[in-house]
Order: sequence, then C-alpha cells, then structure tokens
Amino acid sequence: MAKKGKKLKSAYDKVDKDKRYSVEEAFQLVLDSAQAKFDESVDVSIRLGVDPKQSDQQVRGAVSLPNGLGKDVRVIVFAKGPKEQEAKEAGADFVGADDLVEKIKGGWLDFDKAIATPDMMATVAKVAKVLGPRGLMPNPKVGTVTMNVGQTVSTEKKGKLAFRVEKAGIVHASIGRKSMGAEKLRENFSALMSALSKAKPASSKGIYFRNVNLSSTMGVGLKVDVNDATVTA
Repeated sequence: MAKKGKKLKSAYDKVDKDKRYSVEEAFQLVLDSAQAKFDESVDVSIRLGVDPKQSDQQVRGAVSLPNGLGKDVRVIVFAKGPKEQEAKEAGADFVGADDLVEKIKGGWLDFDKAIATPDMMATVAKVAKVLGPRGLMPNPKVGTVTMNVGQTVSTEKKGKLAFRVEKAGIVHASIGRKSMGAEKLRENFSALMSALSKAKPASSKGIYFRNVNLSSTMGVGLKVDVNDATVTA
C-alpha cells in the first residue's frame, strides 16, 4: 500500500495544477500516473460554451474512434426476422425482442450498447426507464435505431463513442485504455474533438471549447491547453 502511495505521490508531484498542458504532454503524464494493476480507462471532460437548458443548444452525437475503445464492447439488438439473423451474423452478443425485454426487466444489464430496428421501438419502450438513465436506450440521433443492423453492430463492436452534453455544459467520455498507448489515445481524442466541433449548435455564441481535462481511472487529473486540443478539431 505504501509503495502504491509513493508512486501516486510521485505522479502528483510531476503535475502543475495551474498549467495547461499540450495534448502530447498531457497524455504522457496521464499514462505515467496510471499505476493501478488493471488496465485503466483514459477519460476526458470537455466544458462547452452552450446552455443545455436551451433546446437549440443541445450537443449530441456519436463518433467512430479510429482505434476503438480498447475493450470488448458487448452489443445487444432488438430485432425480428431477417434483421435478427443479420445482427447475429455481424457478431451481436444477444438478439431478441420480448424475451430480451423480460431479461432486462429481471435485472440483466450485461451489455454496453443497445441497437434496435425502428419497428421494435414500441417493445424497447417497455424498458426505457431502465435503459434511459444508463445511457443505453437506442436512439436514432446516434444511429442506434436503424435498419442497417449489420453494419451498425460491426461499428459499435469496433468502438463507436456516443457523446452528450450534460446539464453543466460538460461532455464526459472515455476514449480508450492505458494499454493502447499515447499515440492511439491522442488519435481517438482528436476524433472526438472533431466530432464535437461539427456538432456545435448554430445558436452557440462566443468561445465554444472552454476547458478540457484529462485523467485515468485512478491517476491524476490535469488541464489541457484548449488551443492545442482544438488544432485538429
């Protein structure tokens, strides 16, 4: 325990809380401070110049990360008939309809993403109160309500990141795992920043990207230079 404490203290000592680090420096420091025995996730929080209370200033979407999420993404699909078979062939972990609803009602939530064909949404609505708060509800805005089931399953399995601005105007997202290395994580970060830039509401005035913070699950958190972070956005 003492040894772990020394490592974390050493990592904290390297961080200047008032400094805004370049993207390259930030990722290297975060990875150096990730001392846990498990493969820590690398997370970003991005404060945007929007007011989420206004309906025309919502920021929501999805982006296919170039290097995936660094983990096995478990995907379920609500579908029947030919689309059920298509989902299975694409690698969906579980495919069903009313039976899937009953499993979820029974407390089963062993999945990361849920996809549905449009005709299944009345069925999915039966567990909306369970899926919605967990960010698992299929939604056409992020491409998870679709007839293009096979391709969507493949994309989600590779690592498609859905993002949504929260009440405080902040987008929280996990962009990968420590084991992926700094270069791949930076590429994923750039893809997210680019997607957020494209999702900027027309009604958002002034500075759009306000603050960017980076951290690992158990490591230090640090500030990223917004100007450097938005170079490729």
